[in-house]
Amino acid sequence: MRPLDGPRPLDGLRVLEVSSFVAAPLGGMTLAQLGAEVVRVDPPGGAPDVRRWPLAPSGRSIYWAGLNKGKRSVVVDQRSAEGREIVARLAAATGIVLTNARRPSYADLVAARPDVIHLAIEGRHDGSPAVDYTVNAEMGFPLVTGPAALDGPVNNVVPAWDVACGLYAAVGVLAAERHRVRTGEGRSIRLPLADVALAMLGNLGHLGEARINGAGRPRIGNDLYGGFGRDFATSDGRRVMIVVLTERHFADLGAMTGTAEVLAGLEKLLAADFGVDGDRYRHREAIAGLLAPWFADRTLGEVSRALAATSVLWAPYRTFAEVAADPAVAANPLLAELDQPGIGRFLVPGSPLDLGGDAGRGAALAPEPGGDTGTVLAEMLAMGADEIADLTGRGVVGGTV
Repeated sequence: MRPLDGPRPLDGLRVLEVSSFVAAPLGGMTLAQLGAEVVRVDPPGGAPDVRRWPLAPSGRSIYWAGLNKGKRSVVVDQRSAEGREIVARLAAATGIVLTNARRPSYADLVAARPDVIHLAIEGRHDGSPAVDYTVNAEMGFPLVTGPAALDGPVNNVVPAWDVACGLYAAVGVLAAERHRVRTGEGRSIRLPLADVALAMLGNLGHLGEARINGAGRPRIGNDLYGGFGRDFATSDGRRVMIVVLTERHFADLGAMTGTAEVLAGLEKLLAADFGVDGDRYRHREAIAGLLAPWFADRTLGEVSRALAATSVLWAPYRTFAEVAADPAVAANPLLAELDQPGIGRFLVPGSPLDLGGDAGRGAALAPEPGGDTGTVLAEMLAMGADEIADLTGRGVVGGTV
């Protein structure tokens, strides 16, 4: 772990995480990166995500390592009564449980610790199962993603609802913990993944647009809905994304491309006002037709240098490999190059929250799955070496997966 220059915001907070895949592990990792002691519980052999792609040449999951940084890991077999009792005791010791698994439930824990905080990530509000890809499909987003002429859905590569759900989970835990500090009361919190997506569908205006205007969002490819923004091709086969949000952005774009006078003439001809988003959006094809030749006549380097001298918002399209090779990325204080056992050296992020210095954003390694079982049971449950050895020998708890 990269050394930190002071105490972290959540130092002293303990969380038991019983989870797999993205949302719950991300919630736990978010808390761990801010200083919480997060103990992940896995079954023998690992949860379903322990070998999820992408994999290192060794077969170890880069994905698993990425979502479990800074945690401790124990293996407990909850199929046995003894295993369930151990997890319940760990929950009582930590006081906070973050999970997307059926066990332990709030009812399993509240008698032993009345002020326990239990946050359960679920699929849908009615309790039925759902995952990011199914939620995304039923919320309509794939049908407005992709080129305008495309017939059929396009899924998002980023599991956006899992990510949002994980961050909501971290906020929910902290809100409940704040409530407990004030009142001494615990909380049982349900967080349906589909509700996270539905809330965002409403927050971004998609629900309101469909109900009030009687029509949904059209599929417009890479264009910016309600404004002017799209990708342009350069002479060397690259592409840049251009975004205009203000009148100044549009004026700078016209000046840079030498099309200001022509754009003004087009504006007059169309009886439009290119100083407002709506008219720039309605006439985006005509505007883009005037701008595209300028980009097509220049290399990405030439376009980049010209845009850097303007207020226009822009970025080149890059591959993951290009991002990873960028010296500016490696120099970002968010990242550190660490040596993850079984995977090797690679860039590991800490928390994106910059709280001053390194406090709260130090990069950390993921644990060895099950590698902390003995020490956690000894520290949190005061188990002796013989008892831990007996439980290990009988398969109730385990070591490294």
